[in-house]
Amino acid sequence: MLGKGSNSSKLRRYNERFVLDALRRMKEASKSDLARAAHLTPAAVAVIVDGLEASGFVKQVGKRFGQRGSPSTLYRLTPERVYSVGIKIGRRALEAVLVDFTGEIRARETHEYRFPDPDLVRKAGNTVLDNFNQIVGSLGDATIVGLGIASPYFLGLWSDELDFPEDLGARWEVIDLTTFFALDPKTPVFVENDATSAALAELLQGTGRRYSDFMHISIDTFVGGGLVQGGKVHTGPHGNSAALGPLPVSPSKLDSVAPHKGRYQSLLHRASIYVLVNHLKSRGIEITRVRELDPLPVGAHAPLYEWLDDCANALAEAIIAITAVIDIEAIVLDSILPRPIHHDLHARVQAQFQQMSAIGIVEPAIVSGQFGPDASPIGAAMLPLSALFAPDSSVLMIGKDRTNLSGRLSTQPS
Repeated sequence: MLGKGSNSSKLRRYNERFVLDALRRMKEASKSDLARAAHLTPAAVAVIVDGLEASGFVKQVGKRFGQRGSPSTLYRLTPERVYSVGIKIGRRALEAVLVDFTGEIRARETHEYRFPDPDLVRKAGNTVLDNFNQIVGSLGDATIVGLGIASPYFLGLWSDELDFPEDLGARWEVIDLTTFFALDPKTPVFVENDATSAALAELLQGTGRRYSDFMHISIDTFVGGGLVQGGKVHTGPHGNSAALGPLPVSPSKLDSVAPHKGRYQSLLHRASIYVLVNHLKSRGIEITRVRELDPLPVGAHAPLYEWLDDCANALAEAIIAITAVIDIEAIVLDSILPRPIHHDLHARVQAQFQQMSAIGIVEPAIVSGQFGPDASPIGAAMLPLSALFAPDSSVLMIGKDRTNLSGRLSTQPS
């Protein structure tokens, strides 16, 4: 039934991972709960849970009363058992988080820059890793099991839009991110697109847990997307699924946006933070980071609302296009904007979408993402945890174990 090459140790490892994943999603559960979730016998799950408890991966957290029979012992993941680091290499800042075994953030750092000079990014990342290693090193038996890196594709390009040095793209093209930072060679490194990583964070830890099929839309320096179908992140044969930036939408109505000669304009040039920054600048309001919009500078209200309406209109058009091609339950919309402004954008997208009254599609729920600017680094940190501890059918096959995999990860969390 398991296929040629399977063996009992591989099957046991898969079942252990399945139990850990179920416990992560359920937060706390009894052995009976886990047996039902894993479709295993209570005796088999009891052996697995006892082994995981002996190894320190799960712990008892009390008993559940009020049901028939004896009280049930409840278990949770042991947060401090292992840690993972997630680094997002952004176009304007390096953001990093240290997460525990449950995915909760234990430390974070941000290093800002005008543009992502590779030497500066490497130095910032190495500083982060040194600091996080010191934190975990003070916790006794705890260990960092891996590093996840989230980075936009074509990181150094779009020099015209962002005033980057012309040679920046070429400098990044020759860099291997799996060996970019100073790490113990035994530490596995996983690299993924920043928007895809944000979708993974929502799938495993956030709003996306409610849905098996959704599109995650990230409003960052540039707009990006991540596709989840059947409870798995899909990156496609080139790792470029849900690259929403080039999606054609109607031209912007903002006078700060250069007139577009064609009938359509790309979503990137309407639903990106750099467009907002430029529009504010055209009204005499100079900002370099969107956090400077909380509180709003004097005179920023009108141009901000103009951009919000224009961005929401473009996103509503994009959502119609997305759902006309892909049957999904939800759009999870998130951004690096201050949360009050993000929630305003979310409400405007919902209103604009309803006004368009698209015929022939099943309307998705349009819900707000949970993590904001933390989404990509959290998703990056979940890459090692997913590869090492989440269920994956490949561990059933001899020679298919991804435990020591480094490099680009085609993440398939369950």
